[in-house]
Amino acid sequence: MGVVSDGKKAYRLLRKALASRTAVQHVRRTLSRQGPHPKGHYKVAVYFADGAVNMYQMRQWYRPLEDLAKRWPVVVLSRSATGAEKLIAEDGPPVAFVPTVRNLEKFIAKQDIRVVLYVNQNTRNFQMFRYGRRWHVFINHGESDKMYMTTNQYKAYDYALVAGQAARDRLSRTLWDYDIDRRTIEIGRPQADHYSGTLPYTPDERMVVLYAPTWEGDRPSAHYGSIATHGEAIVNGLLATGRHRVIYRPHPRSGVVDDAYGAAHQRILAAISTANSADPAAHHVYDDGPELGWQLAAADVAIVDISAMVYDRLAAGKPLLITRPADERASIDTKGYLSACEWLTTSGAADIVAEVDRVSVDEEAIARLRTWVQHYFGDTTPGVATAKFHAAIEELMAKWDDWHSRDVDDEPADDDDEDDERDDDDED
Repeated sequence: MGVVSDGKKAYRLLRKALASRTAVQHVRRTLSRQGPHPKGHYKVAVYFADGAVNMYQMRQWYRPLEDLAKRWPVVVLSRSATGAEKLIAEDGPPVAFVPTVRNLEKFIAKQDIRVVLYVNQNTRNFQMFRYGRRWHVFINHGESDKMYMTTNQYKAYDYALVAGQAARDRLSRTLWDYDIDRRTIEIGRPQADHYSGTLPYTPDERMVVLYAPTWEGDRPSAHYGSIATHGEAIVNGLLATGRHRVIYRPHPRSGVVDDAYGAAHQRILAAISTANSADPAAHHVYDDGPELGWQLAAADVAIVDISAMVYDRLAAGKPLLITRPADERASIDTKGYLSACEWLTTSGAADIVAEVDRVSVDEEAIARLRTWVQHYFGDTTPGVATAKFHAAIEELMAKWDDWHSRDVDDEPADDDDEDDERDDDDED
């Protein structure tokens, strides 16, 4: 078994290396046709060291960044060829492909970057931290109560833009000697002002249920994924009624660690396909598209795992169920929303129709939900979060001006040509 496993691993590594090499050539050709970036143009950079597998972390920021760029020009510093390739193909913000530290250094020297934003905790973020005289700001790729949201790595950044009071409470409980009031700025969820996508079906009398599970996790404390424990019962139960429409949106990494998890995912896809063949009007949806928004707005009830999707849905203020991890070793923060949420256990999944019907009409549950929405995101009136995001960047720019006016020394050059061509796929 060890030889077979090693062979599979070697094959995956070879395939990944070939894909990366092809992507490098494609990205360089494409950017060459676009011409050089104007010197001294960009004021805000988003540092993204990941490849295509983690593009979901960037996609949700496309539209908020596009809006921000009307005031402060934005560029993505992409360290990975497959990530840069996706950014270009998906018409995201302008891309600077900087695979090596020397490439990164040369690009920065030609720009006026004052604020650097980070959407994840990739280990290569550390290579960008070497550059001072600019603010390094963690913006994350979602809001949740996972342990990822309280990592001590927050201290590496000058500031963190957080969703609301819940995030501040979470960090206060966990981090030692961290100045919450000074180093965090509340912005709500600006992504909710830019919901994207159109319905792939014609609405009718069917109740729409979104099932959006996360991946299986790579350690027991992060075993939040429900596809192999709850998923088939959820989907099969809803498909059988004739009065529900299922939108199945699994995490893009589903099955990358556990083959059994991936097999359960494939069985769900087959069940959806069979149901649609039997009743085309049902139009159940397997959603693996890049856009997130229409699903949250369209679903009458959402079923999600412990992940950022809990809070994406929470911001919509509509009924939801949270799957209770079957693995008792999974870490659960019971001090926040998860202390009062509507849990869906494995036994509850077997009676999914009754559970969905219950949360859709339970007035007490709906009232609790509204309270938690306010706690996590503050004022969710359309446009308010975007205004807070822009105000946060304005505040940082003003602070940059203040420090820059006192700064008499040029930033020291860094002639370290350390090179790291790896495609890190660090994941929360």
